[in-house]
Amino acid sequence: MNVFQMRDKLKERLSHLNVKFSYNREEETLRISREDNGKGVTVKLDTIVAKYKEQKENIVDEIAYYVTEAIGQMKDQDISELENIEVMPVLRSPSFDKKDKNGVPFVIECHTAETNIYYAVDLGKSYRLINEKMLEQMNLTQQQLKEMALFNVRKLDNKYKTDEVKGNIFYFVNSNDGYDASRILNTQFLNEIQQQCEGEMLVAVPHQDVLIIADIRNKTGYDVMAHLTMEFFTKGLVPITSLSFGYDQSHFEPIFILGKNNKQKRDPNVIQRLEATRKQYQNKDKH
Repeated sequence: MNVFQMRDKLKERLSHLNVKFSYNREEETLRISREDNGKGVTVKLDTIVAKYKEQKENIVDEIAYYVTEAIGQMKDQDISELENIEVMPVLRSPSFDKKDKNGVPFVIECHTAETNIYYAVDLGKSYRLINEKMLEQMNLTQQQLKEMALFNVRKLDNKYKTDEVKGNIFYFVNSNDGYDASRILNTQFLNEIQQQCEGEMLVAVPHQDVLIIADIRNKTGYDVMAHLTMEFFTKGLVPITSLSFGYDQSHFEPIFILGKNNKQKRDPNVIQRLEATRKQYQNKDKH
C-alpha cells in the first residue's frame, strides 16, 4: 500500500459524500472539502499508510468514519439554532490549531505545559469545537463556559478496566464517547483512584480517546508506563502527549521517564502484553 493507493481507496470510500478531493503531492495529504462552503478536513496519507501495515482495513474504517462525521458537522449553521446545547471540555496538544479554518480563534485555556483545554458543543456522534464567535452567540462568558463543561464531564460514567504488569496496576478509561481524555479534569474521580494507590500515581492522555492511570509500585512500572503511553500516542488519530504526569491532589507535574534498565525495558513478554493491551483499548476518535 502506497500513498497513491490510499488516496484512491479513501476517495472510493467517501464517494457518497458531496465533497471534492484535492491531493497535495509535496505534503502527501488529501483535502476533503464540502462542495457548498469549502469547509473540510485534511488527512496525512503517509501516516495512514504506515498504520495500514498493522491495522489493515480498520484504519481505513476509522478515517472514513472520522471524515464522514466531520464533514457532516461542517455545514453552515448558527449555534443559536441548536437545541439542548451541552458543552464539554476536550484536551489537545499545545501544537493543535488555535483558530478554525475561517481564522476565528477557538476558546482555549491552558491546562499543563503539555495540554490545552478546548471546549466543544456535543452533537451526539461528534462534537464541534467552540470558537469566540460561537461563545458570543451562546451569550456566555468563558468562565461560565468552563463551569458548565466541568460540570458535564463530572456527570460522565468513569468505568475502567485494570491490568497488572510486573506488580504495577494500570487503569484504562476507554468509553468510546470522545471524552476519555477529558476525564483527567474530573479531580474527584482522580482523587478516588489515588486513595487506592499504594505507590506513586501517574496519569496519561496519549490521545483523546483514552485516559491511563497507573499505580507505580516499583522501578519497572515507570518503564512500562513510558512504553505504554508512547504506543497509544503513536496509534491515536488525535494524539495529545506521550508524556505522563505525576498526580497528587489536583496537581499535575509532567515527567519524562528515561528507562535505565534496558533488560526490563525490552522484556519481550512485557512488550507483547502492552501491545495486546493497546489493541484492546484502541477505538474510533470522535471529533
